[in-house]
Amino acid sequence: MKTLISIIWCLLIGFFINTAKAQEQTSEPFKEITGKIVDEATKKPLVFTDVVIEHSNISTVTNSEGEFLLKIPIDLLKGDIHITHLGYEQKDVKISDVEKLAKITLIPALTELDAISITATSKNAKDLVLETLGKKSNLYNNQNTLMTAFYRETIKKRRKNASLSEAVVKIHKQPYNNYRSDRIELVKARKNTDYSKLDTIALKLQGGPFSNVYTDIIKYPEYIFNEENIEDYVFGFDSSTMINDKLIYVIDFKQRKDIDTPLYYGKLYIDAETKALTNAVYSLNVSNRALSSQMYVRKKPRKVDVYPTEATYRVNYRTKDGRWHYAYSNISLTFKVNWKGKLFNNTYTLNSEMAITDWEVQKTKLADVKSQLLRPSTILTEMASGFSDPRFWGAYNVIEPDKSIQSAIKKIQKQLKKT
Repeated sequence: MKTLISIIWCLLIGFFINTAKAQEQTSEPFKEITGKIVDEATKKPLVFTDVVIEHSNISTVTNSEGEFLLKIPIDLLKGDIHITHLGYEQKDVKISDVEKLAKITLIPALTELDAISITATSKNAKDLVLETLGKKSNLYNNQNTLMTAFYRETIKKRRKNASLSEAVVKIHKQPYNNYRSDRIELVKARKNTDYSKLDTIALKLQGGPFSNVYTDIIKYPEYIFNEENIEDYVFGFDSSTMINDKLIYVIDFKQRKDIDTPLYYGKLYIDAETKALTNAVYSLNVSNRALSSQMYVRKKPRKVDVYPTEATYRVNYRTKDGRWHYAYSNISLTFKVNWKGKLFNNTYTLNSEMAITDWEVQKTKLADVKSQLLRPSTILTEMASGFSDPRFWGAYNVIEPDKSIQSAIKKIQKQLKKT
């Protein structure tokens, strides 16, 4: 079974690093705005909310505290931003009003006809999933697309940040109706690792941005559902929800009890009218330590026992002119590390997320940027100097860092000043 992600555990002397040359960005004038999105009644922050500039493909998502940052070209400042979140009513806000609002509130969408909506389809849950997976040619973008994306990767030892990587990349997104794999071009990156927090081993995330791209279930269904394992799953309907005033079927899935191989469990959100996948949230069953460890750990010292305790994934899609495309994904992995002969073990958490911040129909020939292309085996190199420049990202949109990331960046900046 293919796995979405690989982890390399190695001695500090064994680095696996690929470098890439950064490209210069354009200096288009822009205005930077920030905001926070919350539930109107509970005031709880809404995480992974889509924020899109009207009449453009420029967008971002909210962080774990419901906050967003958006850099808007001057010629779009008189427009609106569209705000959407699964299970809530869409809200449009004038860009000029965003900074006047302490918080932007969203109202939960009512779905009183759940029973009717589920019985309205003649298909069972499994057949509906198969129909959805088969609609990539009809409902998803079938043009070569150049997507600008922001990627962030963190490694924590217990609750302390040990490594922070950030990058702007260009995804050469292949049409959904063919089997060619997407390519990723590195534009700009920065990375800092505190190896003192990693003891005598280094945990490295192999694949980097590719791991998040592969969560695109419609483009890469083989990483979760395929002809060999589809019968090993049990599918069922959950209560429906809404997004953008559209009814969404919610499909629960999990592996059959008699299957030992680690498979996934979670929820698929499917547009009731078009049968397009709008979101997916799922986890790997890691109850079998030995088998689940084999799926993730590519290399480790002999005296170390490494196994995952949690592996969760999320992918969101966005629609434009009737066509859906990959918009955001998040991966969170937690591992236990036991050294033979040591009394206490360590817990490491890896988190990576990628947000599409702009896109256009592909114009640049892939051959023109081959020197900047990453490989699926790439591990981002150390490039700490970028953290000392407050204007490092320029006009590129990023995911607003939450408080823990902001704290990590400040510590890195202090260290750079000392050196």
